[in-house]
Amino acid sequence: MDFQITLPDRRDLTGQIYRQMRAAILGGRLRPGQRLPSTRSLASQVAVARKTVTRAYELLFSESLVTGSPGSGTYVACEIVPAKRYPSAAESVLRPRAVWADVLDPPSLVKPAAPRFDFAVGMPDISLFPFALWRSLIASSSRVVRELDARYGDPQGDPRLREAIARYVAFTRGVVCDAGCIVITHGAQQAFDLIARVLLNPGDVAAVEEPGYPPVRQLWTTQGVKVKPVSVDAEGICVSRLPSSARLVYVTPSHQFPLGMPMSLRRKLELLQWTAHRRACILEDDYDSEFRFDPRPLEALQSLDKRGLVVYVGTFSKVLHPGIRVGFIVAPKSLVPALSAARSLTDSHEPLVTQAALARFIMEGHLARHVRRMSKIYARRRARLLDLLRASPEIYGRIVPSVAGLHIACILRDESRLKPLLKRALLHGVALTPLSRFSTQPAPSAGIALGYGRISEEQIAEALGLAIKL
Repeated sequence: MDFQITLPDRRDLTGQIYRQMRAAILGGRLRPGQRLPSTRSLASQVAVARKTVTRAYELLFSESLVTGSPGSGTYVACEIVPAKRYPSAAESVLRPRAVWADVLDPPSLVKPAAPRFDFAVGMPDISLFPFALWRSLIASSSRVVRELDARYGDPQGDPRLREAIARYVAFTRGVVCDAGCIVITHGAQQAFDLIARVLLNPGDVAAVEEPGYPPVRQLWTTQGVKVKPVSVDAEGICVSRLPSSARLVYVTPSHQFPLGMPMSLRRKLELLQWTAHRRACILEDDYDSEFRFDPRPLEALQSLDKRGLVVYVGTFSKVLHPGIRVGFIVAPKSLVPALSAARSLTDSHEPLVTQAALARFIMEGHLARHVRRMSKIYARRRARLLDLLRASPEIYGRIVPSVAGLHIACILRDESRLKPLLKRALLHGVALTPLSRFSTQPAPSAGIALGYGRISEEQIAEALGLAIKL
């Protein structure tokens, strides 16, 4: 062989071998008709299991890049036209729009090594997800879908799922809606995309919280929207600082992201009045408020809307599992046809099996039971975390009050402590998130966010002890 396979790490070994051999074939380094080593000899050469190499070869066979049969050897297909006859990617005249240079790279598809102690923000404990029940619902829903006509589903979403969600959010969050107000989406991010497509023209102004949720800012910027950060205080977004030209205001009123405080009733009413005066829209992102730790009710901002100005977005990524990828929009009915049309032009609809399984999961009471169970677990973790943070005010400073969600934010008294704290945490495998990660401007004060969805109650004390260890 005239090329070398290298395996820089032990993740996705099959993929690494396949991609390197594919590049060698298409690049002409492996010539048409050239015999490839046996799976046994290549496995020995690169020190992997033989089945790992076998799977890589199967991928090459599936693309007709190699030919052969058992006992006769494996050869590079003679029909291959080396890619070097064509311009390289660097030589292409095609370039993305300039705006993409300012957008952060999407998260890596390669899963990074998990930290020893994970205080990740906004992540649930997937180890406690009822996988066996979900598998049975998926299996039974698959049988139902198989019996349907071979056709696409409703872009607005499965009527049974929309009815289940309407009942659920009305009971748990006070959201005023029926199934006709709901559009099912592929997670919350697609909901934000559809809403902007329907309501905003390039050049329109959208106001977002500062600090706030970066993917929303990045998404709308790529669509040509002028995104204006607006500071928040202890009561939520500062309405007095909203740009008068804003056509849409994005807020997280139940659990401000990333600081965590709820928007006060006074500020909610002020925001509703501001948007009514300007005929603007409020996008309410209710991303993790199912988990509440205060006996007082925490109703959605949408429940106060009397003029149809609030578009409410929810997701099951935080309450169930990020991999389920189901979100939803509760919109005024005047927007639903356009939102459904926009959905049909992107990916038509959410997988029918997932929608059917989730509808049953909600209607049969499994979701409510899961939320009650997880709320008790998260409440214990949250209480333990708060106790330890309060015990070291010289390190963690002021804790931002919150009554819901899966993380807590702290504002450090001494900004000079932040970098050493993060450095020690990284050294000991403790994943902490600086609040500066969510700001577009220099933060007025340094702080960190600590999630308790992925760390056990027993690990919290050890993790914080390592983070502040001198």
